[in-house]
Amino acid sequence: MALVSEFLGQLTLNFGGECEPKYPTVLPIADFDPEKDAARIETAIKTKGVDEQTIIDILTKRTYSQRREIAFSYERRAKKDMITALKGALSGSLETVILGLMKSTAQYDASELKASMKGLGTDEETLIEIVCSRSNAELVEIKQVYKELFKKDLEKDVAGDTSGNFAKLLLALVQTKRDEPSNVVDYEMIDQDARALYEAGVKNKRTDVATWISIMSERSVPHLQKVFDRYKSYSPYDMQESIRKEVKGDLEKSFLTLVECFENKQLYFANRLNSAMKSKGAKEKVVTRIMVSRCEVDLMKIRSEYKKQYGKSLYQTIAEHTKGDYQRALLSLCGGDD
Repeated sequence: MALVSEFLGQLTLNFGGECEPKYPTVLPIADFDPEKDAARIETAIKTKGVDEQTIIDILTKRTYSQRREIAFSYERRAKKDMITALKGALSGSLETVILGLMKSTAQYDASELKASMKGLGTDEETLIEIVCSRSNAELVEIKQVYKELFKKDLEKDVAGDTSGNFAKLLLALVQTKRDEPSNVVDYEMIDQDARALYEAGVKNKRTDVATWISIMSERSVPHLQKVFDRYKSYSPYDMQESIRKEVKGDLEKSFLTLVECFENKQLYFANRLNSAMKSKGAKEKVVTRIMVSRCEVDLMKIRSEYKKQYGKSLYQTIAEHTKGDYQRALLSLCGGDD
C-alpha cells in the first residue's frame, strides 16, 4: 500500500503544477469534539502544577484547523484566550512547541522568518532553511501571511537584513518567479542550463553567481533535477561539489540547501534533524521548527528518509536525545516508530 501511495503522490507532484503531495503525521481526528477538548484543556491548565500530558495528548493529535476550533470553544467557555492561557501555564521547550502548533504552517514559517531578522544579529541559518526549502506555493502564502501579521513586506525585510550575492539569491527566491512544472520535457533547455551553470562556475575563473541565481530561482524543480544530472556530463564535479568549490559562507549554504531540496527535500530535513540532535548542545530550535512546521506537510516522508539514511528511526533518535514533556510532545508529533 505504501508503494501505491508513494506512486500516486509522485503523480500529483509531476502533473499537478505546484500542488505537492502531502505526507503528514498529524491527521484530523475522526470523532472530533472541540467542546470536550476545550473543557479538558481548561481543567488541565487549572490543575495544580498543570497537567501537561493532557495538553500534549490533545494538541499534538489535532490538525491546525481543529486546534483553532478548540481555541474558539475554549474562549466561549473560559471567557479567556486559550493561547494566552497556554503561555501562562507552560514554559520552556514545551511551550515553544505548543504555541507553534497554535499557528498555521504559513503563520509559523512567517513568524520564524520575522524572528530570524529581529534585533541586532540576523539568524542566517533559519533564514536559509526556510527560504531555500519552501516551495513556490508555500513562499507565496508565507509572503501574504507575513504582510498580514507584521504589516511589512518580507522582501523588504530580507533586503534590509542581508547583503551581497546572499541577499540577491534570497530575494530572487522570495520573488517566487519559479516556473510551474511542465508536462513537456525540454531537452534543449536542460542542456543549455547545465552548460550555463558549468560555464558560470567551474569553467570560469570568477564565478558568475547571477547566472546560478537566475537558473536556480526560476526553473521548475523537475527541470532542475534533470539539469543537475546533465551537468555531470560537462563538469568533473557534481552540482553540490561545484558549489563547495566556487562559493563560501551563507551563499554556499543557501545554494547547497536549494540543491539538496531539489534533489530530495525530505532527506534534507532528515539530515538537518540528525545533525541538530547529535550536535553538542542539541540545537533544539532546529528540531522544534522542523517537527512543528512539517508535521502537517511531509513529516511522514521525512521519517522514512531518516530511517533509510541512518538505519534507525526518527522516533528512537528523538527518544534518545530529548527528555520530559518536550520529548513527549515531539514523539507524539512524530506519530510512531518505524
